[in-house]
Amino acid sequence: MSAIKYWLWLSSQTNVSLRSRAELIRHYGDAERVWYAPDGEYAGIPGVSASDAAILERRDLRGCDRILSDCDRMGIDIVTMQDARYPRCLSGIYAPPPVLYVRGKLPAVDDTPSIAIVGTRKASPYGLKMGRNLAFEISKCGGIIVSGLTEGIDRAAAMGCLMADGRCIGVLGTAHTAETRLQRDIAARGALVSEYPPGTVTQKRFFRERNRISAGLSQGVVVVEAPEQSGSLLFAAEALEQGREIFAVPGNADSENSAGTIKLLKQGAKPVTCGWDVMCEFGKLFGEKIQRPSGGFKIPEDTGFGTDEYAKTATEAQKAGVSAKKEIDKEKSRGYIDLSEQLALLSEEQLKIISAIDGGGTHIDDIIERTGLSTAKVLSQLTVLEIKGYVRRSAGRRISLNTATK
Repeated sequence: MSAIKYWLWLSSQTNVSLRSRAELIRHYGDAERVWYAPDGEYAGIPGVSASDAAILERRDLRGCDRILSDCDRMGIDIVTMQDARYPRCLSGIYAPPPVLYVRGKLPAVDDTPSIAIVGTRKASPYGLKMGRNLAFEISKCGGIIVSGLTEGIDRAAAMGCLMADGRCIGVLGTAHTAETRLQRDIAARGALVSEYPPGTVTQKRFFRERNRISAGLSQGVVVVEAPEQSGSLLFAAEALEQGREIFAVPGNADSENSAGTIKLLKQGAKPVTCGWDVMCEFGKLFGEKIQRPSGGFKIPEDTGFGTDEYAKTATEAQKAGVSAKKEIDKEKSRGYIDLSEQLALLSEEQLKIISAIDGGGTHIDDIIERTGLSTAKVLSQLTVLEIKGYVRRSAGRRISLNTATK
């Protein structure tokens, strides 16, 4: 049996957590060895839950032939972690996807600056213009644009990239479905990427899980507009954990859509107002691959936002029958989070920090002493935890937990 079927089997186990699948790959080395592991062995591997192990023990390959057939019919390329085309930058992230299902051709993200541009779906005219212009300018400077293709800032950025005849990677939060015009254009000049095999039923958590892939494919992330409770801030937190550069576009201080970007700027994100502000940060790393056009940037006035086909472009969530309302933003709409539901998503260092915080709040110096971590590490991880909503800062350099209330 072809080894690719084992990768398809593992990638199709969407009811198994990202962590369990990642730990299995780390332990066994590849999907084929995972498949041939002795019965009952999965449950003994650290990080693999008993319920996930039980699902995997069924070792059901019956759907793999259908996946292969669907990919062939839909023109989808299958790129596994063992494939030379698999981006190296994805291999080192938390729970790298075992398989990428690709329409088009993946640009060389390991050797070219790639920038994710994100923001609210309910963008202002200013936000749409900035998202479009930044993507246009970054593309003209030699960069690749990474976009979730959702309504608002993400879609504006994708369209700005296309206007510049640039390369765009659209990262889907669903399996591939019938393409929209925007998706067809992106696949023609770059790639549409999903970690889910064709036919996978969409789940709300997919859109949150997509963040790690979009951030992993990028060297930097630009947040254009984001309310205070925004999925874009979760994206920035994911990117920060991966060591990516974070940029934010300044906005009106009294605008709801600027609350999140202002927060990022206060926490150290680099302010940017044009594409070159972003690209010049990567000059030493990529050298001559980054060039500022000698004649400046001439952005077309005709944005394409008014055309019927693009105006009616449905998000991939709508195609899958999921509400077009932003599930990620809704997920963080309450002021407190249920830690018991989300501790499994934290790193060992983050868990140490949370464990060191008392119910009434703890001074930062005490957290450093209790965890044994360096000051720089504690401060950086506290920033991530604050963006994600796990902790909050108060006067006197004290940190408190956000705990769920009924």
